[in-house]
Amino acid sequence: MAAKALSFQVGDNVVYPKHGVGRVIEIQSSEIAGAKLELYVLRFDKERMTLKVPTNKAESVGMRKLSSEATLKDALLTLKGKPRIKRIMWSRRAQEYEAKINSGDLVSIAEVVRDLHRAEDQPEQSYSERQIFEAAISRLAREVAAMKNIDEPAAQREIEDVLKAA
Repeated sequence: MAAKALSFQVGDNVVYPKHGVGRVIEIQSSEIAGAKLELYVLRFDKERMTLKVPTNKAESVGMRKLSSEATLKDALLTLKGKPRIKRIMWSRRAQEYEAKINSGDLVSIAEVVRDLHRAEDQPEQSYSERQIFEAAISRLAREVAAMKNIDEPAAQREIEDVLKAA
């Protein structure tokens, strides 16, 4: 099973599922346990974190280029939809929401934002609901910002405008 290695260049914005949008700052070679490894060095400015990913494992961990325009349109369309809140215990729903956020899939993240968004006339969220909502909207805003070449607060305002219009 020869998987085609994803090729990222220094300076590319990439999405790492568990951490969101990062930038490839270096491609380095290292020798670890006697084996020569090529590594992508990713920088996540928001978390002040650097991550090294072996180039041959990039695809299997879900690292990808920024979403396409079509995927962004799907995500924005998802935000306009009717919230789908399952009638299961909050702890189970919270696990499902976390899994969607960590999947790195833009449309899944948009579903979490849509489902947890509260209009001003609706009852307030619990602390844990608010935390998950903030994580999801931040992750969505970072990718939208990177795609549109704007800052994160502007991207977040765009997303909130779409939610308010829905």
